[in-house]
Amino acid sequence: MILMLVLMFAVFYFFIIRPENKRKKKTEEMRSSLSIGDEIVTIGGITGKIVQVTEDTITFETGEDRVRIQTKKWAVSTTAKMEAAEAEAKGKKRK
Repeated sequence: MILMLVLMFAVFYFFIIRPENKRKKKTEEMRSSLSIGDEIVTIGGITGKIVQVTEDTITFETGEDRVRIQTKKWAVSTTAKMEAAEAEAKGKKRK
């Protein structure tokens, strides 16, 4: 009985907990390495180019009208670099 519980915990750890922690760590690294000029997408779906970075906020421009929006770093979902790396990784897996 105890062996089954240990086995079930190991399955949960390797298939649920560990991948989620890796994903969180990767996202946190991406957010801490944001720099001016990076193309980003927010969690709300707004895209733009970073023009200013502070410790916990970023300011980015959207489109040709040059509207500037200031938001917290945690609101950044992905960057163009991150999306390109994921697409490349998926392409390698398919081959």
